[in-house]
Amino acid sequence: MDMRRLVGRNFARLRLAKGFTQERFAEVSGVTQQYVSGLERGKRNCLLWRICGWLPREAMDVRRELEMGAPS
Repeated sequence: MDMRRLVGRNFARLRLAKGFTQERFAEVSGVTQQYVSGLERGKRNCLLWRICGWLPREAMDVRRELEMGAPS
């Protein structure tokens, strides 16, 4: 799996765990819903500086998973 798809999958998991819809996350983070959708599908690059402000602890979990390899 390529890095963008892996980041997107983990981002979607974390967003849902926090109870955000794509639309609500886009609204509070200043990106578009289309960007969030593309990110989660691995079609967009991740703007970590923008999303980490909303998911700080979980973003570090994603980093650890990326370094260790995400479970299938």
